[in-house]
Amino acid sequence: MSEHERQTGIPQDPVAPPDRTAVTGDVDRAPRRRRGRGRGEKKMVPDAHFESYYGKPILNKPTWEARDIAGYLFLGGLAGGSSVLAMGAELTGRRRMARVTKVSGLVAILASLVALVHDLGRPERFVRMLRVFKPSSPMSVGSWILATYGPLAGVAAATEITGWFPRVGRAATVGAGFVGPAVASYTAALMSDTAVPTWHDGHREMPFVFVGSAAAAAGGLAVLASPANEAGPARRTLILGAATELAAGEVMSRRMGLSAELLHQGSAGRWMIAAKAFSVAGMVAGGVWGRRSRTAAILGGAAAMAGSACTRFGIFHAGVASAEDPKYTVIPQRERLAQRAGVPGSEAGTPSRA
Repeated sequence: MSEHERQTGIPQDPVAPPDRTAVTGDVDRAPRRRRGRGRGEKKMVPDAHFESYYGKPILNKPTWEARDIAGYLFLGGLAGGSSVLAMGAELTGRRRMARVTKVSGLVAILASLVALVHDLGRPERFVRMLRVFKPSSPMSVGSWILATYGPLAGVAAATEITGWFPRVGRAATVGAGFVGPAVASYTAALMSDTAVPTWHDGHREMPFVFVGSAAAAAGGLAVLASPANEAGPARRTLILGAATELAAGEVMSRRMGLSAELLHQGSAGRWMIAAKAFSVAGMVAGGVWGRRSRTAAILGGAAAMAGSACTRFGIFHAGVASAEDPKYTVIPQRERLAQRAGVPGSEAGTPSRA
């Protein structure tokens, strides 16, 4: 028996400390918090912010140089579109237009390859991509498209300039014309196959944007450098291509989701505004007035080419910006998770209550 028990006769609480006694009877206690479904609960986890470890972006920013890759996209489209026009001019007897488009196709594809190799750093890297053919890889398919198209465009231009082997040149022209649409469009699949939000989100419409852009550029160059009496198909190609580029770009912007806002702000937004202005000017001046005015044909053709180039640079810069900001990766992921969960009324980024 403890000293406290001998003096007071009250048994010591075996759980309480030695210097404290057990208290019997009613005790004032703090009221317990009633547990309800979501009532009275204190938020223990703060709202998530769009950050990543150590402030680093979630995605690695593309290391490509805008001048090299955006230029490669534009020049490849110009080459493919020019070969399609060259095939049409060859088959319809438009000799001067055929010469212009054959030569421009070769020059454009060579410049495109120079830009690509410059970005790769070493020429052998492109050659190594030809060691295998992988249909599921846009890069592998694109490498073989270029390897097929380049010699055809070269033979078509060489025979046109020298006058040698006209039948071989005609066959090469037709072959390059058939491969041309693939040259103009495969880069859209290549960019859309990446994890970069803006490029990936536009995968449905981007091939139409790129093909329309390529047609506008090729038509503009043919209108600029061909005589007016032969440039009728080029003017129609310019108008159709620019209209397709603008319409598909608008649909793409509406369907992309959050990342579409980058096409309307910052450096990418300025490029896209310039692209629309040049494309409209090219359609009016080169496609409509160009049949009567040589000056309008030259200015309109140049404007159409500038619009096509601005589109490629704008889409490129928008993709780089979307990779730098984590929200363009996090918010769409939350939206997809909410849709898969099938929780009615749930919003992206807001956890649902059970």
